[in-house]
Amino acid sequence: MAALMIQGCGSDVGKSVLVAGLCRLFTNRGLSVRPFKPQNMSNNAAVTADGGEIGRAQALQAMACRTPPTVDMNPVLLKPQSDVGAQLVVLGKMAGTWKARGYQEQKGALLSTVVESFRRLEAQCDLVIVEGAGSPAEINLRVGDIANMGFARAANVPVVLVGDIDRGHVIAALVGAHAVLDDQDRTMIRGFLINKFRGDPSLFDDGRIEISRRTNWADLGMAPWLASARSLPAEDAVVLDRSAPSEGRRLKVVVPMLSRIANFDDFDALRVEPEVQFGFVPPGQPLPGDADLVILPGTKSTLADLTFLRAQGWDIDLAGHVRRGGRVLGVCGGYQMLGQTLSDPDGIEGAPESVVGLGLLDVHTVLTSDKVLAPVAGRLAATGGRFEGYEMHVGRTTGATRPMLIMDDGSADGAVSTDGRVMGCYVHGLFNQGSARSAFLGGFGVGSDGQDQNVRVDAALDELAEALGRAFDIESLVAIAGLSSRWSS
Repeated sequence: MAALMIQGCGSDVGKSVLVAGLCRLFTNRGLSVRPFKPQNMSNNAAVTADGGEIGRAQALQAMACRTPPTVDMNPVLLKPQSDVGAQLVVLGKMAGTWKARGYQEQKGALLSTVVESFRRLEAQCDLVIVEGAGSPAEINLRVGDIANMGFARAANVPVVLVGDIDRGHVIAALVGAHAVLDDQDRTMIRGFLINKFRGDPSLFDDGRIEISRRTNWADLGMAPWLASARSLPAEDAVVLDRSAPSEGRRLKVVVPMLSRIANFDDFDALRVEPEVQFGFVPPGQPLPGDADLVILPGTKSTLADLTFLRAQGWDIDLAGHVRRGGRVLGVCGGYQMLGQTLSDPDGIEGAPESVVGLGLLDVHTVLTSDKVLAPVAGRLAATGGRFEGYEMHVGRTTGATRPMLIMDDGSADGAVSTDGRVMGCYVHGLFNQGSARSAFLGGFGVGSDGQDQNVRVDAALDELAEALGRAFDIESLVAIAGLSSRWSS
């Protein structure tokens, strides 16, 4: 079957967004499409219907294809726990914790797993669009590679290389990649794309000609700065400095940027609410004293990030916030931090230890080796707003007498303080449903637009597809992918 791989000249050049847009473009033109990323590194993950986890970007790309996400779409996921180590997830399940050097030496053994997942997807559809990771020009990582050219050559998938003009030196990035790749890797690349151009595109005509002359790669188009991408869930924490405007906003919500912050797309729907001023607080800055609500987000390393939070002085800021009558919400790891104690007797996150929590909820958490991965649905216990989301955590929390959420199966989740000002739960995606978000904001006397987040994201995907259809040479991409005889325009 047909396939096309989008690789980039570096991280954050827009590969995930371009793959999502191309997935929707080809889906809208009548093809059955599947996304695929051999290896991802991200703490933003999503739960599949069968209880596995994959990178958030691949779940978005599955949505772009109008198909449910599966573990085959991202068979290898690395979730950083420290500067030199990460949790390894293979086919949706935890497969240990690896130091960076040890993983680099062993990752080649996963190539067969990656190719098998790709073949299963390939058998299901007309077209697989593959996303690379980082850059193929990182030739120091080429031995045992499963993310870029190692996969492309093993599966015989043609490659298109993306350069990001917004960060500058795009000519050097593309021509430099051509220069350092070996002959066999270089021949896998059939063309290049330019991403994130602002202004008059004709001003870069000579640059594109020069790239083609020096590489002999086909110029497949240049995408403008895509405003619709802002409505899509982000995969990397580099976007977290973007805050909502403050003019006319009645409710100030802030989220401290923990060092291993995870699944921060939980708050995308709040960021665009017309009456909410939303912002992430970076390390080194205090939590603002005029905040109405502080949200402690999920984290890949609860104990380490609790230490990090205290090192920033945010525990002191949080205590002052509560004394002034402010409200606090903890999600997943943030919920665990709000309790009385956190224990890691088996060393799940590091050396076995037990620490005192922030003490704002009367609950206790013990980290366990079994990981909860499940889609969930229910209602807010206090207001009845309906939600749909997912759980993704290690650990069990006990002691709650006032739950925050009531699940459809009758079970309870989370906890609320006796005065109702501090609350926490394990559910990610809590605010994505308009009903739950409206009910939650109503508790602050603030209105909501009531729109489901997936409706907003779906519209953005269509806008993105239309923009790429105008910007890129789609017929050439079709030919490169091997779709010419089946193309439906």
